[in-house]
Amino acid sequence: MDKAYEKLIMGNRKFALSKKFDNPDYFKKLSLGQKPDYLWIGCSDSRVPANEVTSTESGEMFVHRNIANVVIHTDFNIMSVLEYAVNVLQVKHIIVCGHYGCGGVRAAMSQKTFGLVDKWLRHIKDVYNRNAYELNGIADEDKRADRLTELNVIAQVKNIAETKIIQKAWHNGHKIQIHGWVYGLNSGLVTELKAVYDDKNDIDPIYRYEFE
Repeated sequence: MDKAYEKLIMGNRKFALSKKFDNPDYFKKLSLGQKPDYLWIGCSDSRVPANEVTSTESGEMFVHRNIANVVIHTDFNIMSVLEYAVNVLQVKHIIVCGHYGCGGVRAAMSQKTFGLVDKWLRHIKDVYNRNAYELNGIADEDKRADRLTELNVIAQVKNIAETKIIQKAWHNGHKIQIHGWVYGLNSGLVTELKAVYDDKNDIDPIYRYEFE
């Protein structure tokens, strides 16, 4: 029987002891509830842990991760996370963070089939298709993948802004900013893209909702 998982249990004990050593009330405080200012929507890739990348502590960031950080309006999982983060936690910032070298983006660029995930990656293929002129003009495949990663993040930021959840929050005076980032695996640094929405006027009219 493979017992490699046991190192995770030992790691947990080390983590708990070190936190209690630094602050005896650390877990008592955490158990009282959470009030994060940030919602992180990132890729499931194990190399991009939200708290480590941003040097934030437990309780500072609400996190949702999926393959290639895609925001789909018919995905009840992410829509539930978004609604809870906005309406209950009252987050002030939503961050969509992709990363260069993303396997999901690479897979979406190909004509290969990968199983059920093909349906998910279809949304990234749509991003490629909408930007085909620019992307097909990039000869280097790695650079093309990097640019698709950026365009995918920008598209997901737009998808969030187009939700009724966000627009109703803005309507009610809840100032939420949506940010698009890309993390560099080879540098450890985040690149902030020009993809910030903080007002309904940033949204194309057809996607705007009106509230009483």
